[in-house]
This record gives sequence, structure tokens and C-alpha cells, in this order.
Amino acid sequence: MKFFIDTANLDEIRTAHRWGIVDGVTTNPSLIAKEGGDFISTIAEICTIVDGPVSAEVVAEDADTMVRQGKLLARVHDNVVVKVPLTVEGITATSRLSAEGIKTNVTLCFQPMQALLAAKAGATYISPFIGRIDDISWGGTELIAQIVEIYSNYPDLDTQVLAASIRHPAHMVECALAGAHVATIPFGAMRKLFNHPLTTSGNAAFTKAWEGVPDSDIEGQVTAWLAKNGR
Repeated sequence: MKFFIDTANLDEIRTAHRWGIVDGVTTNPSLIAKEGGDFISTIAEICTIVDGPVSAEVVAEDADTMVRQGKLLARVHDNVVVKVPLTVEGITATSRLSAEGIKTNVTLCFQPMQALLAAKAGATYISPFIGRIDDISWGGTELIAQIVEIYSNYPDLDTQVLAASIRHPAHMVECALAGAHVATIPFGAMRKLFNHPLTTSGNAAFTKAWEGVPDSDIEGQVTAWLAKNGR
């Protein structure tokens, strides 16, 4: 499963990218507005940090304007994926953009047939919002499993399931088990993936034990050994 980071904060993207686990980035109008920067400059800068898909969303409501905006966004960088809402106009725009070879991410998916519509329109990604579905007392990861199964029934469909609205590490486990191709994760939730109390206590115990090892400068020991043995 690929990991995308769901943010427009450049510092968060740089930090997560240094971890070596980020495959792409998703943004939306709310995330862009939160950072207060110029939309296009932010997208362009993100593309210089992460060499992978970067979703940039259109903000029109009619298909013709969505297509015009999408074509312009796609020119900003080869890695830009045009994000389109799952509406009649959005699916119409997705079909037209896809026909011209422009990658699309259809967002705000909340039921399986919406996902099938997006796939038939040629979407590169479909983004089911599992956290928001959990908020109304239905299982968000059940939706992921249903979409994955439907897509697997039709090998000619190339759309990837991009699990969105991730709230916590358990969502990530459930999405991976359900077969999501991608999960897009806020920085805070991604940071929590590293955490477990046994990892913390175990590392502390190993560090304390190492303090009792004679000449515990491991870099110096290895450098001297390599020199001595001609390595």
C-alpha cells in the first residue's frame, strides 16, 4: 500500500519525506486555505519535494470549467493529479480529462456505485472518505473492502483505491487488510504509526545496556576495524 501525506504544509511534507516512506501528496481547498499561501506556488513547491503524485483540486462546479482548470493544473508539473469532486459534472470532467491522458483523483466518495462510476470515467484514483463515514456510524473500511472487491471483478478497470479521511493507525491497518492501493494520511496520524509502548521501552532498555559496553563508540570501532582489515 502506498502512503500519501494529506497536507499542504511544506514543513510537514519535508519532514515526512525525510522518513523515506512518502509516495505522494494530496491537498484540497481547505488544506491550502489553512496554510494561507498561494495555491499554484504551493503545488509547484510540493512537486519539488516529493517525486510522486500530487493531487491539486479544481474549484469549479461545472464540467467545462473543471476541464479548463484541470488542464492548466496539469501543466504546473508532470506529477500533478487533478482532483475532481464526485458529482455529475465532476464525473463528466473526469471522463474528458482522462481521455486526454490527464490523471485524476475523484474525491468525496461515500458509496460503492460512486466508485464504479469514477472507474468507468477513467479516474486514476478514487478517494473514499472513511473517517467521515465512521462519523455517521457506518464502517468506512467496509466501503474500502467493497470497492476493492468490485474493482477486482473487472480487471479492465485501472482505478486505484485511495483511502482518505484517515483518523488513526487502526484505520491504516484496516485499509491495508482491505486491499487499498493507497492511503492518504494527515501528518499527525502518520507520526503515530511509529509509536508503540513496547518499542519505546525496549529501545530505552537496549540504550541503557549499551552504556555498559567498553568503548561504546561504535563508529570509531567500526572505522578502526575496517582500516585494520583493509576494508
